[in-house]
Amino acid sequence: MTKVCSFVAVMMVMVLVCDQFGASEAVTCSASQLSPCLGAIQGGTAPSQDCCARLKSQQPCICGFMKDPNLKQYVNSPNARKVAGQCGVSIPSC
Repeated sequence: MTKVCSFVAVMMVMVLVCDQFGASEAVTCSASQLSPCLGAIQGGTAPSQDCCARLKSQQPCICGFMKDPNLKQYVNSPNARKVAGQCGVSIPSC
């Protein structure tokens, strides 16, 4: 019985730790979520708060976007890097 209790206790701790670090929240990668950033990326204007919030939520997806032939020209552009910097999002080296 003590093994079962120990196992349950360990599992509960793991669930709490994973929840604390956001491991239970998966990100759905969708470049369309970045549509509020399009004007800033294409025109070089300052990004909106909505753009920055969405860029931060899609940050784990940036490498995938960079590998997509249809998206990489936008993600790798100087304006996109500028927008990311203004939003406090670092562009990873993939």
